[in-house]
Amino acid sequence: MIILQTNFDYVLMKRKNIYILLLLIPVLFASCKVGKSYVRPEMALPDSLAQQQDSASIADEQWQAVYTDNTLRSLIDRALEYNKDMLIAAARVKEMAAQKRISVANLLPQLNGRVGAEREVENHGGHSRDLGNTYEAKALLSWELDLWGNLRWKKAAAVAEYLQSVEAQRALRMTIVSEVAQAYYELVALDTELEIVRQTQKAREEGVRLARIRFEGGLTSETSYQQAQVELARTATLVPDLERKISIKENDIAFLAGEFPTRIERSRFLQELDVPESLPVGLPSGLLERRPDVRAAEQQLIAEHARVKVAYTNMFPRLSLTGQFGLESDVLSNFLQSPYSLLNGAVLTPLFNWGKNRAALKAQKASFEAEVHSYEKAVLNAFKEAKNAIVDFNKIKEVYQLRLKLERSAKTYVELAQLQYINGVINYMDVLDAQRGYFDAQIGVSNAIRDELIAVVNVYKALGGGWQVEK
Repeated sequence: MIILQTNFDYVLMKRKNIYILLLLIPVLFASCKVGKSYVRPEMALPDSLAQQQDSASIADEQWQAVYTDNTLRSLIDRALEYNKDMLIAAARVKEMAAQKRISVANLLPQLNGRVGAEREVENHGGHSRDLGNTYEAKALLSWELDLWGNLRWKKAAAVAEYLQSVEAQRALRMTIVSEVAQAYYELVALDTELEIVRQTQKAREEGVRLARIRFEGGLTSETSYQQAQVELARTATLVPDLERKISIKENDIAFLAGEFPTRIERSRFLQELDVPESLPVGLPSGLLERRPDVRAAEQQLIAEHARVKVAYTNMFPRLSLTGQFGLESDVLSNFLQSPYSLLNGAVLTPLFNWGKNRAALKAQKASFEAEVHSYEKAVLNAFKEAKNAIVDFNKIKEVYQLRLKLERSAKTYVELAQLQYINGVINYMDVLDAQRGYFDAQIGVSNAIRDELIAVVNVYKALGGGWQVEK
């Protein structure tokens, strides 16, 4: 009796040791992760973005501080909430968040339950029938041990893809803000140009009246009178074309806001909008951290790096553990007194697959190499856009000052020409030339103000405006 008990204890102890060993295997291999971590590609960044180096940047400001017009702010808020591309991007982020959760779950044991009853009927040779019943209630445990980091690299790829979708959403948000602001400024500029045209049209009508009086009084030829009518007609043709452009621009803004075509409320004239005198641009290194499109490109690169490691670890053996625990009996009456357990371990290793895994690894390495160049291209494009936007802003300010001087001179000249024409010193052709110059100068100033405002938009966008650098 004593001997039998001793043998039974020995068997239990041996089985217990086996269980402990199997449970320790994941611990022993948990730190084993094949492959080097991601390292950002080295790129020699420029020393500065502008002649005057400044650690501060306009991009550190939120867009509400840059775009001070209340009507424009309201339009941007509506666009950020209802723009269809923004809604698509938000749904994409949700999708990638769910995919990330799946990759995390794959690292953990999977537990399922099974309850069933089975009746088996056998009749070998048609001589007799054998009946067999089986009743079971089991918990099924399965776990693929991540010996070489295959599942962890898959998780890293999924996390990077999720972060890429987040950065892509931020980049789109930044684009929507800039597109609405630019379209708004263009709309107000068209309103200003239409007002200039209408004022010019009134001046042309007065010119026709004076030319007719002088012609009928014999003070001038019919040529001057006809030329005045031609200039009036030419100016009048500009009105419907500008009204068409205004309607189309309103429709564009409504579309950005996720609305059907409607009238857009706005400031009356460009002169009512503020243009900053200077724009701090910050340090070159901050551009990489602030631009969401560059950050998105890097996350895509990180994902590709992880996929290379996944392809590499696919060439290593895999170990999976399965276990079943519960009750099983062929008689229902003693079902609760029939414990059942099974623990199984299996190793799956590639032996000969015609070089498929190595080819997959080479393909993934080539894909990663292409993604490196894509990231470098995104960085170069970011610096190009930033430099171009800064140059545009500085030069457009110079253009505005020159056009403003031209407009003032043209206004003085047209007033003098009209006075001399009334006194008979010059002919009407000289007056028309002066009026054309003044009209062009007015349009030039309006366009310069518009270009200044759009240049601010482009600088702010190019620097990745609106996003704080995450530490």
